[in-house]
Amino acid sequence: MRPKKGLKKGRMGSNVFTGLTIVGFSWAIVGALTMKLLADYGATVIRIETARRPDVSRISSPYKDGKPGINRSGYFSHFSANMLDMALNMAHPLASGIARKLVSKADVVCENFTPGIMEKWGLGFDALAKIKPDVIMLRQSGFGSTGPYRDRAAFGMTLAAISGIPNFIGWPDREPLPVGVGAYTDCISPRYALAALIAALDRRDKTGEGQLIELAQFETALSFILPAILDYAANGREPLLRGNRNPGAVPHGVYPCKGEDSWCSIAVFNDHQWEGLCRTMGRPDWLSNPSFSTFLNRRKHEEELDEAIGEWTRGLEAEEVMTRLQAAGVPAGMVKTPAEIYGDQQLRRRNLFWALPHSEMGTFTHLGASFEMSDTPAKPYMASPCLGEHTAYVCTELLGMADDEFAELLKQGVFE
Repeated sequence: MRPKKGLKKGRMGSNVFTGLTIVGFSWAIVGALTMKLLADYGATVIRIETARRPDVSRISSPYKDGKPGINRSGYFSHFSANMLDMALNMAHPLASGIARKLVSKADVVCENFTPGIMEKWGLGFDALAKIKPDVIMLRQSGFGSTGPYRDRAAFGMTLAAISGIPNFIGWPDREPLPVGVGAYTDCISPRYALAALIAALDRRDKTGEGQLIELAQFETALSFILPAILDYAANGREPLLRGNRNPGAVPHGVYPCKGEDSWCSIAVFNDHQWEGLCRTMGRPDWLSNPSFSTFLNRRKHEEELDEAIGEWTRGLEAEEVMTRLQAAGVPAGMVKTPAEIYGDQQLRRRNLFWALPHSEMGTFTHLGASFEMSDTPAKPYMASPCLGEHTAYVCTELLGMADDEFAELLKQGVFE
């Protein structure tokens, strides 16, 4: 690793989190996405990694141009813009001293390992508070630091399963299906973490006191199935696999459209929407048909309805189905492919995709911010980092380490 003292791009102006320094001992998506939400709005984020055990997302496909490499994963890069990356081998006896120096400069320390890892390194909350009394520590393990599950390793696929989400994915005559995106729960917890962290920062600014924030990804994921939990608590009912159908809407499904693998979703929740569907399809006779006159009757003939609607949609482009039905007040949306999403003019107009120059991959498109602030918008200023790309910068410029000291520690294998 060649020492690097400067950054190619500096920050432009100030933002809501400018001046906030975050040190992250993170793994996979949940830690990275939490920190990115802060980095995009001005926070200085120093992410700690090691080449001895690379982040699993760094070695996950797809890779840029189909060429594997620890710095070429689209999965990692998509969630990692605007962060500094420092290589630090925490198994080395001198690494903990460097980590403590980083903590002394930090407002927030983030981690999402299994409970006990940070304590093994001498970086539990009590130890951090002795280094910097007003530090805020944000922990996002799978199950929390207490309870019978505390020592269980957690991954997105297993967390989605234990949270019960597959109970809502599948067809009545088949087994439940896994969540399509393995790291599904990794994208839920960061939103809760950000709210908790802002509250903790507000309290620190008022009182000068830091605190420990502990989020269990298992618990945050439950918000996505809350109606089913309430139904069981109140009525003792378990969820049923319904495919694309919905107990509160008829018809409710995804229907084939003109072209290869082209679809449009349609949902009818009330009589007004039902009338809009009938007239748009050119079937006003359905309005007086006793089989379809009420919601319950439509439910009884749902299969017949689905077949008839599918015959109509097959003759039209998905976007036309969506446009015509929406104009009639009927909820409908075309099912877009990744290519269509990537080129979507709505998303492009709102600057959701950031094309940034990457030192190894060339220009690479990163994920932007999913909300806009009128006076302090998110700003893309730095592509996702190569592993350890900013180690020299962090040590010599942020920590004030002398060049010869850095070189000696580098030689000893501390920065691996």
